[in-house]
Amino acid sequence: MFEKIDEYLQEVAAYNSVGKDETEQFRLKFNGKKGILNDLFEKFKEVPNDQKKEYGQKINALKQAVAAKLEDIKNAAETTVLTEKEDLTRPAFPLELGTRHPISIVKNRIIEIFKSIGFAVADGPEIEDDWHNFSALNMPEYHPARDMQDTFFIEKNPDWLLRTHTSSVQIRYMENNEPPFRILSPGRVFRNEAVSSRSHCIFHQIEGLYIDEKVSFADLKQTIQFFTTELFGKSKIRMRPSYFPFTEPSAEVDVYWGLNSETDYRITKGTGWLEIMGCGMVDPAVLKNVNIDPDKYSGYAFGMGIERIVMLLYQMSDIRMFFENDKRMLEQFKSL
Repeated sequence: MFEKIDEYLQEVAAYNSVGKDETEQFRLKFNGKKGILNDLFEKFKEVPNDQKKEYGQKINALKQAVAAKLEDIKNAAETTVLTEKEDLTRPAFPLELGTRHPISIVKNRIIEIFKSIGFAVADGPEIEDDWHNFSALNMPEYHPARDMQDTFFIEKNPDWLLRTHTSSVQIRYMENNEPPFRILSPGRVFRNEAVSSRSHCIFHQIEGLYIDEKVSFADLKQTIQFFTTELFGKSKIRMRPSYFPFTEPSAEVDVYWGLNSETDYRITKGTGWLEIMGCGMVDPAVLKNVNIDPDKYSGYAFGMGIERIVMLLYQMSDIRMFFENDKRMLEQFKSL
């Protein structure tokens, strides 16, 4: 009897077919109602008591061997079906690569440049109150400078609005931190402007602020000189007197782009110069509004529109392209 079970174990071990009919016959032979395993269990009561333990172990070994063999056959059959249905050497379906938006690419590059000279990034809310967006920046109610920034108001009395610049972030930072500090404040801003190829009601700014003892206009010029050289590869700049209510003196910054091509003539209007930002020394009134002593501390601030920088770097003619999500335009930036 034991020898017969050993023969069955050898038969199971040698079985290697994965054919559906052959496998079903194999299963019925061992696991069917009239199969070998049921027959062996029926004969268990006829085995002498001193042999029952060994006989039971043999039957269980055979049962486990049959179950393992059937599982192996099932796995092999599934692999065979997959191979028959799918050509595993066929190229996979193409996966489209994503890309960062050109505004994000340039914003991150600007941040990297200023971080290398000690600036940190500060953030603030896009919905602002009148104090942080206007009054603390030396633009009290009815100040004519407010006419420069037509605004989306959410609520009046008290005034809540979509911020018109990221200078509000600088006010919040100065209210909660002691000098010295260098910060950048990038983000979206909103102005009630007619949408055209050169302007949009939503755009992105990045502004910088440095407050410390004995900060001078020369420090500001040297910082901007470093920035323009790193970003544009052009070091020739000029600073034209201008007016901003929160800086005094104030200036517009132009970089010499050159007149090497027809495109250069077009974007510089034949002058070779391009305006890239506004800047100036922080007005003492602004420092007083945030409880910083203007007799001890001074500082400079600057700001630029990121879209304008992107349009200069990539010679794009229409600001609306940044908000259309046209894949044909965005795919051009995959390698950046």
